[in-house]
Amino acid sequence: MANRFSDTLFQLVHSLEKAEKRHFKLYIKRSSSKEDLKIIQLFDALDKMQEYDERVLLKKLTDNSKTKLANLKTHLYKELLASLRLLKTGENVDLQLSEHLDNARLLYNKGLKQQSLRIIEKAKELARANQKMNTLVQLISLEKKIETLHITRSTTDKTEQMAEEAFQISSHIDRVTRLSNLALLLYRWYVMNGHARNEDDEIDIKAFFKSYLPKDLTKVNGFYEELYLYQSYCWYAFIRQDFLMYYKYAEKWVDLYRKEPHLKAIETGHYIKGMQALLNAHFDLRNFKKFEDTLKEFEDWEKTPEAQVHDNFRTHTSIYINSSRVNGHLMKGTFKEGLKLVPKIEEKLNEYSLFVDQHRILVFNYKIASLHFGSGNYEQSIDYLHRIIHGPMEMRIDLQCYSRLMHLLSHYELGNYEILDSLSKSVHRFMEKMKNLTTVEEAVFKFLKTSFTQSPDKIKAALQQLLNEIKHLEKNRFQTRSFAYLDIISWAESKVYNKTMEQVVHGKYKESKRR
Repeated sequence: MANRFSDTLFQLVHSLEKAEKRHFKLYIKRSSSKEDLKIIQLFDALDKMQEYDERVLLKKLTDNSKTKLANLKTHLYKELLASLRLLKTGENVDLQLSEHLDNARLLYNKGLKQQSLRIIEKAKELARANQKMNTLVQLISLEKKIETLHITRSTTDKTEQMAEEAFQISSHIDRVTRLSNLALLLYRWYVMNGHARNEDDEIDIKAFFKSYLPKDLTKVNGFYEELYLYQSYCWYAFIRQDFLMYYKYAEKWVDLYRKEPHLKAIETGHYIKGMQALLNAHFDLRNFKKFEDTLKEFEDWEKTPEAQVHDNFRTHTSIYINSSRVNGHLMKGTFKEGLKLVPKIEEKLNEYSLFVDQHRILVFNYKIASLHFGSGNYEQSIDYLHRIIHGPMEMRIDLQCYSRLMHLLSHYELGNYEILDSLSKSVHRFMEKMKNLTTVEEAVFKFLKTSFTQSPDKIKAALQQLLNEIKHLEKNRFQTRSFAYLDIISWAESKVYNKTMEQVVHGKYKESKRR
């Protein structure tokens, strides 16, 4: 699977839908030159291949050396993009604006200045209506060039208005750039490290956040400025595990789209990500009713045409909805019911393997391992945890740590005592090295160390002692990461009260609904 999509042209061909393939062949056959017929032959060969293999490709194509094949692949890649541009321009505002800008430049270069200015004016209206300021600044730049170099009979008022608008847009783009950079870098920090581990992390994140924020937030206005501001606050709060703040800004993020529904079709990717953030906030706060309502809203939107326009939208909507469905079972304690979703989820991940990043697969493996652990299927839990432990180490240090801890507890549950002592020391060293040890984990390691040789009645007393040591930490912000990743309290309670972990968690869910 790792090399399946290693070739960029192969990736592009296999990402195409039937309508896009049909359009490409109609597009390319218009010229029907000898070279064009060769790239159709190459296209068909790639389309039929399940995995990219250049040796097989060279055998299928006549009169081709490696050098000729490389040139042919480059030509096919360019023609595929040109075909897609023709087909998709009407579906995307950015592509429409790009086309207007290209046409205005072509007309200007032909000396047709008035025609160019008319297209620019039309494009500016479209850009303003959709808050596409980056394109608007390019349009105004071309307009100013024409007005500066030629006599166009424009009024003084119009030129002054143009200059003022250019200045306002420059200030807007500066704020958007700062805020989008902040959101991006905070997200990157989270992907690499997870939640803040200690006060040092908290101090660093606070200083970093403050240094990037615009000095006067009262000047923040417009969709994109607000969008990136709310995103930044979301990641800032999520990293610091301030889940109330996280919920507050995730709600503001999604409300931008609820107030102006047409924006869902313009910035669909950010809407999908916002819905995921809001669902995660409800999950972290155990807002059961709001979680169900938001998930239903997301599921209803998934059926709309705008959700189905692009592969990215379909893929990520499916992934986030399935991830939220699993979260629903994790917080309700319906682990066995949640496991029924796994075959379909894995089928979808395989279907979308071209588009799914390693981080998302990592998270799914951990969630599925958690469902198995909560259901008492410890061997299956270990299988999924191995995918994380023996996988890439460059992201989500937090998941690497808690995967090892759950792996250790799974072996404890299976009674594999002969390996527990060395495994426990290994996991402790790893978590210590990654600065991921909190009071909660230290208490768990202490319990495990003393329980290997104890009788069952003493083990129960030790588990009660473990509960006494960690229960009061449930609301401590620097300790809650432990409970968010692995519900140690419910696990210990299940052992103390002779219940399954599923019964304990589901009992807490039912109790919360009675309040």
